[in-house]
Amino acid sequence: MTNNTLFEPYALGRITLANRVVMAPLTRNRAAEGLVPSELAAEYYAQRASAGLIITEATQVSKQAQGYQDTPGIYTEAQIDGWRKVTAAVHEKGGRIFVQLWHVGRVSHVDLLGGDAPVAPSAIRAATKTFVNNGFADVSEPRALELDELPGIVNDFRQAAANAIAAGFDGVEVHGANGYLLEQFAKDGANVRTDAYGGSVENRARLMLEVTAAVAEEIGAERTGIRLSPVSPANGISASDPQAQYDYIVDQLEALGIAYIHVVEGATGGPRDVAPFDYASLRRRFSKTYIANNGYGLELATSHLADGKADLIAFGRPFIANPDLVERLQSGAPLAEMNPATLYGGGAAGYTDYPRFADTSSR
Repeated sequence: MTNNTLFEPYALGRITLANRVVMAPLTRNRAAEGLVPSELAAEYYAQRASAGLIITEATQVSKQAQGYQDTPGIYTEAQIDGWRKVTAAVHEKGGRIFVQLWHVGRVSHVDLLGGDAPVAPSAIRAATKTFVNNGFADVSEPRALELDELPGIVNDFRQAAANAIAAGFDGVEVHGANGYLLEQFAKDGANVRTDAYGGSVENRARLMLEVTAAVAEEIGAERTGIRLSPVSPANGISASDPQAQYDYIVDQLEALGIAYIHVVEGATGGPRDVAPFDYASLRRRFSKTYIANNGYGLELATSHLADGKADLIAFGRPFIANPDLVERLQSGAPLAEMNPATLYGGGAAGYTDYPRFADTSSR
């Protein structure tokens, strides 16, 4: 047993977090024209700055990378300027914030891509839906990426990481989870290529590792993390060999010396026991920070920290209706319930208007 507790400070690379609570990425579909973070985004994130670390909503590294309506990018000057307001607001409140960099791959729709087909490791359509034209629709048929296109995608992530630092972020999380492009390459349910990016465990991991290495080279390994979801079926993804695949991936990430791995344990937003997997194997293979994610409440978080199963604990949807989640967890105050009708799209309602517990209890 260790003496780790959820509310202790924690050293992550060169920065110190006020506590071990992480705000997980949460897609809210509220970007303004040009896919610029909305005027409300700075307020939204600043309200939640008591988290030890905020990881932003998934953010496109290029126009091609978009898969959902009104999600922000970080590849234009206007987008960088918009994010600069967010990071300034969070830092003013004493918080720390990383941006999650995203390419959705096949989880997209032609209406979001100017009529172009989504891209993927192989031309296999995902059994999932996306949010487009103010509603949910089946994703479009993808095309397989050509070999000579892959260096451009690596460079898009590299440039987005540089843009993130220019926008004032403390670091970057590479989105390698939840059925999006990097995971599509890693898992054989979506990747049937026969070139250097398909077939073996090593080949299927190649793009994810090249992207992570490029980001770490650009901004420093100590400011680089990655999100992984070894067994989540999110967005119709599947794999025949997740343990071998992710043991290998984490061995390579350890060699890169990045700051953290952020692991979705089980099905994203669903059962933790969706499929057998030894997460302790990843923990043993990675000497830096392990962020545990999925279905954590106060009791499970405290237990896993005490047992050394994780260093930081990520909370997702509880942060939506509880901007003061850290304070509520620490004081034992009840948690507010999220309004699902305001989860995706819209304005302040269900975004920046959830009250702090202190405000409700003093009425």
